[in-house]
Amino acid sequence: MKKINLFQKVICAMGLLLTIGCTDLEETTYSELSESNFYKTELELVQANLRPFTHMQAWLSWSGQDGYYYHNELSADQTAWPQKGRHGYDNADHIRQHYHTWTEQEGRLNNAWRLMWTGLGFVNTAIESIEAVDAASIGVTPERLASIVAEAKVLRAYHYMKIMDMWGNVPIVTTVGEPNNPATSSREEVFAFIEQELLENVEKLQPLSPKLIGRMSRAVGYSILSELYLNAEVWSGTPRWEECIVYSDKVINGDGGSLTGNISLDQDPLGPFNNTNEDSPENIFQFPFSRKNDFGYDWRSFYMGFSNMTAALDVNYSGNNAFVVIPTAYNVFKENDIRKQEWFLFGPQYKYGTDEPILGSEEYNGQPFVYVNNIRRNTEGQTGEGSMTDGEENSGARFNKYRSGTQDDPNYLEGDYVVYRLTEIYFNKAEALMRLNNGNATQASVDLINASKKRYFTEDDWATEAYTTTSLTMSELLAERGREFIFEGMRRTDLIRFGAFTTNSWWDHEPSGDAHLTLYPIPYRQLQANPNLVQNPGY
Repeated sequence: MKKINLFQKVICAMGLLLTIGCTDLEETTYSELSESNFYKTELELVQANLRPFTHMQAWLSWSGQDGYYYHNELSADQTAWPQKGRHGYDNADHIRQHYHTWTEQEGRLNNAWRLMWTGLGFVNTAIESIEAVDAASIGVTPERLASIVAEAKVLRAYHYMKIMDMWGNVPIVTTVGEPNNPATSSREEVFAFIEQELLENVEKLQPLSPKLIGRMSRAVGYSILSELYLNAEVWSGTPRWEECIVYSDKVINGDGGSLTGNISLDQDPLGPFNNTNEDSPENIFQFPFSRKNDFGYDWRSFYMGFSNMTAALDVNYSGNNAFVVIPTAYNVFKENDIRKQEWFLFGPQYKYGTDEPILGSEEYNGQPFVYVNNIRRNTEGQTGEGSMTDGEENSGARFNKYRSGTQDDPNYLEGDYVVYRLTEIYFNKAEALMRLNNGNATQASVDLINASKKRYFTEDDWATEAYTTTSLTMSELLAERGREFIFEGMRRTDLIRFGAFTTNSWWDHEPSGDAHLTLYPIPYRQLQANPNLVQNPGY
């Protein structure tokens, strides 16, 4: 049964407000409403904290806009948005991402900056408002008030971590509107600020439980620290592998709580991603979407195909036929890997539950529709690997990792978008152990990765698929991390940490060797608006 938590109730209220028509244009004065007299209950304090969460899905998940997800996936070696006939050229925006030829003039990069910094502003506003409240006057203890503030500060640290990941050297702003034109801080300073915010607040958070879905729990705080320390060498110049292990262990051991009473890997390959995934024992932090509460989650923005695919999945939404899996990424999955069988749409497509073929609508108009593992003009006889401008409507394997369910499913569109799950923490710890062992696998690291991988092979196959301390090399760990977390918005960050982002080749992408590309440029519009910003080197 879907849990209706506080996060969803607040979203519903916001959705209701957004549907009210703006017909009364008479000015209303709100000058007598202040922070000191607005918040009268603990519920209202929590509601203030939730506004940044509703905004965050716009830049962090693929259901949103041109934010962190778009850039962290399209610049990497797994997904692309190629031109497909008359569709998808889009001023070559996605092509420049794939080729790493972006500039400071990118409109979508400016959108990402705007979205992420707006979210940070929402967090700062919440912190200022809540900290101004007298706890006794609204009947909460100082400790409870401190916990609510801690949620917001940990969320601010998370925003800064993702901003730092993309742009590196950015301002540190903790007060709304002050200063007017904040100066750039070094990446090392930003890292230190994030670390301090987390360490000062994570133990004040409540342990993860069903009522904390979609909020900053202690398990989420520990997961953020695990990620922060995993990337510390890139982000601060100093490796912090031991600390990564410490906070990974806190999550693995259940010190931060769990959704189901006992945090563990989900043995169902679709368990963390299906439309009842609030019940998955491995999920840690997720956006709790719910169609029943008028905030249903679907995949129309980036991953869903054209309207012909609605019949294939028995859903009532269609999309831009945008993101595809590039051939070299699809090829790293073995045929006996359950992930390859379950997480992709590939081959002939049929109307749901039948053997009636889905028909194409562009190059294959009126013909059976078949997803193929190439991106080229097959209808024109083209051979070879093709290119980012040679796609057709059926080019590339497609996304099928998350499942919305069919329209008659009681939980249709009830699935949550997952930000952290336990499998990621297993991988973080395994990598840290290997880094501390000069890049060589320890038995402990092998056991962690095998615990994840074993779920995706039959008992007969597992004897030859299990990793050993010899076969689990650093390059194989990167490959397995790619297989496990495909579509989950972290691939660019992983490639950078492994030194592969500007040195590896993949389909229709030759490495530049230009290290400055591991940071995006500060958008030109932002440099013009704030003269105290400093452009990143190389741009």
